[in-house]
Amino acid sequence: MLSILRMWSTSLLSKTSSSSLYKLMDSTSNGGRSQSQRLLTLAQHLRLYKPPPFPTEEEDDEESSNSSGGKVVSQVGFPESATPIAQRFRPKKAAVLICLFEGDAGDLRVILTKRSSNLSTHSGEVALPGGKEEEGDKDDADTAKREANEEIGLDPELVNVVTVLEPFLSKHLLRVVPIIGLLHDKKAFNPVPNPDEVEAIFDAPLEMFLKDENRNQEEREWMGEKYLIHSFDYEMEHKKYIIWGLTAGILIRAASVVYQRPPAFMEQNPKFKVPSVLSKDNGLLIRGTCLSFPTNVMPID
Repeated sequence: MLSILRMWSTSLLSKTSSSSLYKLMDSTSNGGRSQSQRLLTLAQHLRLYKPPPFPTEEEDDEESSNSSGGKVVSQVGFPESATPIAQRFRPKKAAVLICLFEGDAGDLRVILTKRSSNLSTHSGEVALPGGKEEEGDKDDADTAKREANEEIGLDPELVNVVTVLEPFLSKHLLRVVPIIGLLHDKKAFNPVPNPDEVEAIFDAPLEMFLKDENRNQEEREWMGEKYLIHSFDYEMEHKKYIIWGLTAGILIRAASVVYQRPPAFMEQNPKFKVPSVLSKDNGLLIRGTCLSFPTNVMPID
C-alpha cells in the first residue's frame, strides 16, 4: 500500500488579485479556516465555470450537411483521401480525473500516475487517472471515477466532482473529457496502484502548470499550422518525472480555470482541419470538419 507522495511547493499565489478565490487559496491567508471549508469555497467557484459548447452528434450532422467545415478540432494528423466509401467520424469517448486536494502547505495538488513499463503504448509516461468509456457508465464523470478506482484504488465516494472542462481530441481519435474533482479527506485515500497499469502514484502542485519554470517546448507543424508541445520537469523524493503532451495541455487548462489566469508562457495550441468522415477501406479521414480544442498526445490505452 502506498501513501500519497508529497513535496510541498515553496511558492505562494500572487496577491495582486483581491478575489476571494485567490485569498482562499493563498496559504498565508488561511485565517483559521478548515481545509474542508476552503475546498468548499473553491468548489462553489468551479461550479460556475461553463466550458465552450461542444456540438452534439445531431448538431454536427446538421452542420456537416450544410457545410464542409466550420468547427475546429486540434491535433489529428491524418491526410485527406479521395476514397468515396466513407462513414461518419465519431471519436471514441474517454475521460480523465483531475483530482485536486489541499496539501499541508495550503497549495492545491493534483494526483498523477506513471504508467506501467509493461504497457504496449505510452509505457512509463505520466498520465492522469482515466480511460475509455464503458457500457454502464452514466456519464463522463462516472467514467473518470471508475477508471481512477481501477487504476489507483480511489473510492469514487471520496471525490466531489465540481466541473467538467471542454473535451480534448487525442491523436488516437479519443474524445477526452477532463473532470475536475475535489478530494476533501486525503487521509481517507490509501492509494493502491493496479500493477498491470500503474507503476507509481504521485502528486504535483497544480500551479506549476501556469509557471514558466522547469518547462520545455517543442515546435511542430502540420498542414502549415505551427503549434507547441509543452513538457514540465518535476522531481519528488529523488524521483524525476516528465509531464508532457496532452496531459500537460489538460493541466495547463485546468490550472487556468482554477486560478483564473492564463499561463506565464505562450500556449500556441494547434488548430487543424479535421475530416468528418472515416474511410472504411484505409482508415484515412476525408472531408473536413473542425472542432476547437487544444490537444497533443494522451497516454490512454
